[in-house]
Parts: sequence; C-alpha cells; structure tokens
Amino acid sequence: MSLHRRPVGRGRILAAVGSLILIVACVPPWFTAGSASEGLPQISGYAFDGSGIAVFFVGLAAVALITLPYASDRPVGIDRWWAYAALAIAGWVGVAVHAVDIILKPGGLETLTPDRAPGLWLSVLGLIVLSRAAYQIAGEPLHR
Repeated sequence: MSLHRRPVGRGRILAAVGSLILIVACVPPWFTAGSASEGLPQISGYAFDGSGIAVFFVGLAAVALITLPYASDRPVGIDRWWAYAALAIAGWVGVAVHAVDIILKPGGLETLTPDRAPGLWLSVLGLIVLSRAAYQIAGEPLHR
C-alpha cells in the first residue's frame, strides 16, 4: 500500500502555522477587567468562556484538513481553498461574537487592549494567517 505523496505547498504550511497560532491563542486571557491599582480584583475571561471556543475548534479542524490528504491513497475532495475559507469565516464569527460579549460586560471596550486581551489579539493574528492561507491555496493548481 503506497500512500498519496505530494508536496505540502506554501498555502498549507501557512494554514498549519495559523492553526497552531489559533490553538495557542486559547490559553492566555481574552480579557482582563480591574486592577490592583484601581482597588478592584482582577477578573479574566478565556476563549472557552463563550463563543471563542469556535477558534479552538477551527484550529483543530484546520490541522485535520491539512493532514487528511496525506492519510489516504488518493486526493480528498474537501482539501480545497473553500474549506479553509469556511474555517476562517467560522473563526472570525466566533471572535466577533466573543468580542461583542466582552464589550457588553462591565469594563467594556477598555478590556480589549492588547495588554489586557492577548489571547483575543493572538487569535486575530491566527485568523489573518489562516485567511491568507485560503487565498494562497486558491491560487495553487488542483491535484487529482
């Protein structure tokens, strides 16, 4: 049994980097409200506290999508640019809904600065990379 071998390509390498960034982005806080200098206890929220969990699942699904063609003898039909674009869109929706939820909490918009919400901003970076990967894959020739 010989497995399907073909080069990974720049787009899929970018998708792998973006998916790893997305998975790592779920670890640091997505918002922090309050501070010791203000005399308030610090409250932090994470990706798993709301719709930000979609970012984690998008990262895992992108890794699965990248490896799927290399696990079979023939090319897989879902390994196309639109699948990566759909994952990126789902991630963007998850981040947007979670950001709106954070803004509506006490502390508001000031809790979304990069020093108070590193996980959120890291997930934005990962989604930019994944979106660029979908664009790059769209320009690659089809492998049949």
